[in-house]
Amino acid sequence: MSPPTDAVRLARAYLSRVAEPFPAALAALVAQVGPVEAAELVRAGEVSPSVASQTSARRAEERAHEDVERIAKIGGRLVIPEDDEWPRWPFVALANARRAGGEPLALWVRGPHDLAAAADKAVAIVGSRAASGYGEHVAAEFAYGLAQAGVTVVSGAAYGIDGAAHRGALGAGGLTVAVLACGADFAYPAGHQGLLGKIAREGLIVSEYAPGVMPARHRFLTRNRLIAALGGGTVVVEAGRRSGAKNTAAITLALGRQLMVVPGPVTSASSVGCHELLRDGQAVSVSSVAEIVESVGRFGDDLATEPAEKESELGAPHGEAMRVYEALGKRCGVSDEVVSVESGVPLERVRALLPELELAGLALQADEGWQKLEVR
Repeated sequence: MSPPTDAVRLARAYLSRVAEPFPAALAALVAQVGPVEAAELVRAGEVSPSVASQTSARRAEERAHEDVERIAKIGGRLVIPEDDEWPRWPFVALANARRAGGEPLALWVRGPHDLAAAADKAVAIVGSRAASGYGEHVAAEFAYGLAQAGVTVVSGAAYGIDGAAHRGALGAGGLTVAVLACGADFAYPAGHQGLLGKIAREGLIVSEYAPGVMPARHRFLTRNRLIAALGGGTVVVEAGRRSGAKNTAAITLALGRQLMVVPGPVTSASSVGCHELLRDGQAVSVSSVAEIVESVGRFGDDLATEPAEKESELGAPHGEAMRVYEALGKRCGVSDEVVSVESGVPLERVRALLPELELAGLALQADEGWQKLEVR
């Protein structure tokens, strides 16, 4: 892919500031005419009512050059879909799952690592801000073990479970990604200023929000979709009945990703949300790093070596992926709905797994549907 022009980058910087994520109508306009023309139309106010409702309040804020320079002064950059660093694969499901919100227009990033490479093998760890000592210990231990296994730990930099997860990964000398609900230049919460500084030096800080944008309640819910998307699966360590971590859990399920929870004491209010997810059959229980790796492992490029008895005869897909693979047509394509019925795998999960099978060279999307490619 050829590098994007300055005009494209500045256009996306402008659009990133003038619209609050996620602006579905604006994203559709960008997809139709490209970011440069979309930015020009927004500036001129020559857009549909739906796009105008998302951009009219801020369309006069011409701060693209200033924003790009501001993030560069603190060692950051604007990463856009036209860049090689853009995490295309993690965002495939995000773009297709309407209930989860769509793909970002751009990302403001700080840190020395390639974002796409960091997200290639990643697990999100989330949980309650008012975490117990048990919860923080488990989060830190899991993050430490995952980092030692070469897995990126993604979280939201909040107090409690998030902070413990980031510290655990850093303690192992591993890579951690903090997704913020404010500008990437803003240390929030203030008590994590030192932690965020360390992440910016040794890991990655990621935000959809332009520099200087302050945190707000609704922005935490919006950023949760990025945490779920950047992780190949999500581990909820502790969550109350109304915890924000349950929002991330719901998005994880909508994306067709593996949702895992850590059981806690039945007397602990901090684990009520985890136990509800287990009781409803929406998540699997995990109690070790090995179980997380086993749950999130991907065919052909697993996060860690699968136990011998878990490997398929093909040495490729296993579990739900194997069922989806076996349901594909051999001589003609079949629809994802047919694959769901034949495999018994939920349709949203099928739609998440089919592109993975295609990337692994095991499936082909033909005009009439999905077709199996035999492993040789």
